[in-house]
Amino acid sequence: MSAEAPGPPDAGGPPPLVRLLQEFTMEANRYVDSAGGRNDMHRTDLNALAVIMRHTSRDQIVTPGVLRKELNLSSPATTALIDRLHSSGHVIREREGADRRQVQLRMTPKAYREGGAMFLPLARHMGTAMQDFTPEELEIVTRFMNSMIDATVRAGVEAARGPVPDSEPYQGPDRSPG
Repeated sequence: MSAEAPGPPDAGGPPPLVRLLQEFTMEANRYVDSAGGRNDMHRTDLNALAVIMRHTSRDQIVTPGVLRKELNLSSPATTALIDRLHSSGHVIREREGADRRQVQLRMTPKAYREGGAMFLPLARHMGTAMQDFTPEELEIVTRFMNSMIDATVRAGVEAARGPVPDSEPYQGPDRSPG
């Protein structure tokens, strides 16, 4: 019988760059939790506003179904989320267009104002940090981060349903600049 305590595998864990990405993710999550907590908002609330903002910037309609799918929520959880955002004055529900049964979600000026204030410190510090890099370096980092996001999405799909063929097109959000 061995008295050895379990330890890390001999391989030494992920490469240093992957560890940095993990650390960045943890720090970003901590920031979102802190910023949201000071404003009585959950991380899911802020993620929902980010989804709505991204779709709105591309002139796409946001419905409860879009939020449910992108945030991987159940229908009751999506309803509770939208109710919270509506009650807090961050989202309005509208029925426009040919199908008046379809609920469309829009952020309010209050949501844009408070969201901007919540994330201003992060944007300011990141902007300052990016000034240390050339446009060419930032272009490489942008390509790298897009590749890492794609890889993470594929890993998430694989974890949920099994291996994803490399030939399957990526269906995640557009992260192209501008």
